[in-house]
Amino acid sequence: MPVIAFIIIGLAAGFVATRLMKIDADLPTTVAIGVFGALIGGFVLRSLIVLTSWAAGFAGAVLGALLLIWAWKTYLSR
Repeated sequence: MPVIAFIIIGLAAGFVATRLMKIDADLPTTVAIGVFGALIGGFVLRSLIVLTSWAAGFAGAVLGALLLIWAWKTYLSR
């Protein structure tokens, strides 16, 4: 069943992509564009999520350290 859903999603994605790019393609080409586009897009999106989660973790660590330094200077360094 997941293969059938993947092909249907690929067909829909390929149809939208070929219409947005104004390409007149037959059905097998449209499905292939959608399926391979989904694979490429999924890989890129997963890579970006991994990279941004590392960046978000770093930003959170810096903000936490800044908050800790502020609290230390405000309340403990007297």
